Amino acid sequence: MNNANMVVNCTAYKSGKKLRDITIEEISDVLQEENTFVWVGLLEPSVELMRQIKEEFNLHELAVEDAYAAHQRPKIEEYGDTLFVVLQTAQVVDAEVQFGETHIFVGARFVVSVRHGASKSYAKVREHCEMLPERLVRGPSYVLYSIMDFVVDNYGPIMNDLEERFDKYESELFERDSERAHLQDLYQLKRQLIKIRSAAMPLLDVCTQLLRFHENIITKEGKIYFRDIYDHVVRLIETGDRLREMVAAAMQIDLAQVTIRQNEVVQTLAGWGAILAIPTMIFSLYGMNFAHMPGLDWRWSFPLVLGGIVTGCSLLWRRLRRAGWL
Repeated sequence: MNNANMVVNCTAYKSGKKLRDITIEEISDVLQEENTFVWVGLLEPSVELMRQIKEEFNLHELAVEDAYAAHQRPKIEEYGDTLFVVLQTAQVVDAEVQFGETHIFVGARFVVSVRHGASKSYAKVREHCEMLPERLVRGPSYVLYSIMDFVVDNYGPIMNDLEERFDKYESELFERDSERAHLQDLYQLKRQLIKIRSAAMPLLDVCTQLLRFHENIITKEGKIYFRDIYDHVVRLIETGDRLREMVAAAMQIDLAQVTIRQNEVVQTLAGWGAILAIPTMIFSLYGMNFAHMPGLDWRWSFPLVLGGIVTGCSLLWRRLRRAGWL
């Protein structure tokens, strides 16, 4: 992947309005202009490109290394006058939730977003911000809010999809004719819920820090927006926890139903075994090699024995049928 594909966008903004698209080499010159900030979007950049970005914005080498490695948990760190925010993004691919990472460098006059893995494009975020110059005039703090809000909002449809899948499994769970076990499906659903919670939970701490600190980057007017993200994350976590408890209960019910079905099979086999025991016992007695057996010389003994066997088996079958064993 060449630099042209890695640099999704590199744009200069002045007084809340788009100034022009610029190259990486022009960043230093553009930042010398007053009331101007730069928004750079990168997609899985190379080491050389990250080194160039580091020099243009004077970023800390540890943060740059983390952004390139892309194996970080959601967090916020401060490096001098720059904030380093890590977000976990999520997408549904082939009915499976896949996660990626977005690393954001935020300074007083720049924003650099670095995307890795499963993530939607931030083109819509950029378009939305450019349509609201009265908010974009706040600079990088509003861009940071817009990206975080976009990431959190994308968790919502995924959670709805997981809820719909659970509703489907739950309805099949209580169908009388359904003998399919959903234990594996429910386990995978619970696993994905835990992953979403792990991605969303640290955002509470990130929002709390943005609300309480970093006044040099986050404007006083902009802090209220991060409170909105905080509320969204709380609702998402509560929904996920509730659904996770329901999934755990459904797994217990599924296990119980498997046990019940096994017991029913054992009862049926035991019932037929009891019925077959009657002719087995009688035939085994008459199969013994004794010279004197009662009824051997009577012409009606064989029909009488067969009739007795059929009658006994029939009575036992009716008894077991009423008891629900057959």
